[in-house]
Amino acid sequence: MKYILGIDQGTTQTTAVVVDENASFVEKNSVSLPARFPSPGWVEQDPADIVRTVKEAVAPLIEKYEIAAVGFDNQGETFVVWDNETGEPLTPAIVWQDKRGVEVCNAIGDQVDTDALRQKTGLLLDSYFSAPKFRYAWEHDPKLKQAIDEGRARFGTTETWVIWNLSNRQLHITDPSTASRTLLFDVNRLDWDDDLLSLFGATRTILPKIVPSAGYAGDLDFGDGKTLPLHALLVDQQAALFGQACFKPGEMKCSFGTGSFLLMNIGKEMRLSNNGLLTTMAWHWDKETAYALDGGIFVTGAAVQWLTESLHFLSDPAASAESALQSKDGDVVVVPALQGLAAPHWLSDARGAIFGLSRGSLPADIVRATLDGIAFRVYEVVNAMSQDAGQAPPSLKVDGGPSGNPYLMQYIADLLKLEVRVAAAREATAIGIANLAAHSALGISLETLADCWQSEAIYQPKIDEQERQRRLAKWNKALEAVKVYHS
Repeated sequence: MKYILGIDQGTTQTTAVVVDENASFVEKNSVSLPARFPSPGWVEQDPADIVRTVKEAVAPLIEKYEIAAVGFDNQGETFVVWDNETGEPLTPAIVWQDKRGVEVCNAIGDQVDTDALRQKTGLLLDSYFSAPKFRYAWEHDPKLKQAIDEGRARFGTTETWVIWNLSNRQLHITDPSTASRTLLFDVNRLDWDDDLLSLFGATRTILPKIVPSAGYAGDLDFGDGKTLPLHALLVDQQAALFGQACFKPGEMKCSFGTGSFLLMNIGKEMRLSNNGLLTTMAWHWDKETAYALDGGIFVTGAAVQWLTESLHFLSDPAASAESALQSKDGDVVVVPALQGLAAPHWLSDARGAIFGLSRGSLPADIVRATLDGIAFRVYEVVNAMSQDAGQAPPSLKVDGGPSGNPYLMQYIADLLKLEVRVAAAREATAIGIANLAAHSALGISLETLADCWQSEAIYQPKIDEQERQRRLAKWNKALEAVKVYHS
């Protein structure tokens, strides 16, 4: 039996999984990754911790299984800059959630043709992406600027940094899907863009080589002296799209975690959204190119965590479904914009709000309304994607911890009038990158991978259209009030 190792280097933990040659899940191991918050809005990680968690997650699995190939996915916009000669980091790992790039976006906003930027990158000028945060670091750290000027600096997202360390400093690489999250990459030409590099203070010297998302890229040594071949690279949400077998245009997935991240496969041609979404590379190698519409919702699991840890309304997040069913006050509405409203609104200054409280309102009402608010935000993004695509998706495939909440999944199905299919394999991201490595190294076809996908639960819409419209009308009133309050 041949085995494939998939590594998901995520924001809060690194997860490694093993799948077999039949694309069946075998085993996983996860290691928590700490973060630090040195200033308001700043989110950092220790680059050494990132390498350490990868080694620790992988170690028990490679001792137990004969690994034929490795796939590696990453956090996306999180990056590190390091000294190529000494190997020492010149910056912390500046996490995608970090807001220090807002200052840069505000400063250069008038200089940037946002339409031209979207045409090149598919993205918005936003601190979410790597380049504004990089420019902030470059402007505020003379030692970093000197290292760049002297040609010693190297830039990389988390997989680039780890791979460089695990390849005896030989491989400085990334793939098109990850490059497309930096604001430095032209998604039409599939190459770094010199005008964008100049805008954000970067040079080609510091950037990794772009290699295909699938194909042999080199060998990695995880510390036991035995090298393993690297065969797949993707950014995390694209790995989840692959793991959910969304190989055809119009198919989409939603990965639930701290936030909710929705991607729809739109096929081989770059196409911009008319409804507040991003366009990103899904994957690219010799025989396959796919773009995707991208809609991020920054607060999902984080909202339930807020109910649990800050408000103490729940004993643990898993209790939210039962609590929601105990709600008696249907007039309470929560807009869970605890970190702004991302897609399709892009109002970073917005904040959460609760409407309709009375003396009779109870914690269960606020819990229920928070879950409803999460469902409404998912509805908004799926609706925007459907409008861009010209048709609704055949279903919504979901994964991640909150996908196990039956109340939330049923509410989403009711709002969307769509079948919601919960993946049997909750680790869709790590399994997705393992499956891509299996496709590259073992020749497992996309058709076979699609046939292997299984659902754990399926939710069918149950409410009538009148009730659905009543719910949407109430939500839209609350949403507009939030927008007016923060305008």
